[in-house]
Amino acid sequence: MSREDDEKEIEATKAPLMEHLIELRSRLIKALIAFAIAFVGCFFFAKTIYNVLTWPFVWVAGPENSKFIYTGLLEYFVVQLKLAMFGAAFISFPVVATQIYMFVAPGLYRHEKQAFLPYLVATPIFFLLGAVVVYGLVWPMLARFSLSMQQAGGDSQATIELLPKVDDYLGLMMKLIFAFGIAFQLPVILTLLGRVGIITSDQLKAKRRYFIVGAFVIAAVLTPPDVLSQLSLALPLMALYEGSIWSVRWVEKKAAADKAKDAASAAAKPAE
Repeated sequence: MSREDDEKEIEATKAPLMEHLIELRSRLIKALIAFAIAFVGCFFFAKTIYNVLTWPFVWVAGPENSKFIYTGLLEYFVVQLKLAMFGAAFISFPVVATQIYMFVAPGLYRHEKQAFLPYLVATPIFFLLGAVVVYGLVWPMLARFSLSMQQAGGDSQATIELLPKVDDYLGLMMKLIFAFGIAFQLPVILTLLGRVGIITSDQLKAKRRYFIVGAFVIAAVLTPPDVLSQLSLALPLMALYEGSIWSVRWVEKKAAADKAKDAASAAAKPAE
């Protein structure tokens, strides 16, 4: 191949590459704009959102015993920034995910697009489900456990009272929501692995006993050291694992049916 041919080939590849980079920049800008708009909105309502996040604690402790403090001059302001970023990341995820899908979709076959889209939709749904479990179940248990450790003052003993810092409260809740949200992606991940053939439903059933042990280990690490809190994560994880087995089995049956249909179509072609 001559030098001129090499240069022509290089020039031919530059155009598609530049088009992809321009499109990628466009998608990133749209995603950042969505994040910025969500950030401004969340920051504007940051105090209201924070009050909503304190409802589980107030419900357990009672309004008269619910007092939060901050010890730094800008601590509460920084907390509002963190809350705005956390909320913006969640609210803007559908837009960001859509931009990713629109960038990747042209390079996928039709059946690949149909396979990819359900997982894209299921991811935020299961993350939100994990957040709901934290907010409605785990956090009241955690608050009740923490409040039970208080000590009334008296003869020869000091008063030990829980006064949560606004930053610590938000930080722990964000960690738990993130941990539960990731843990609740189990069906999505296992079903995706089953679809590409890395795992099978029979393998999942064979490893069930090991996962049960692993679920309680994960629960012991991520939740407070009481039985109810640990069960609040371990039991949903086991239920999600059982659901994953069913989901992978359904994917396998659908893949087998599609394969049989394709084989029948291929066999019928020569006869036409």
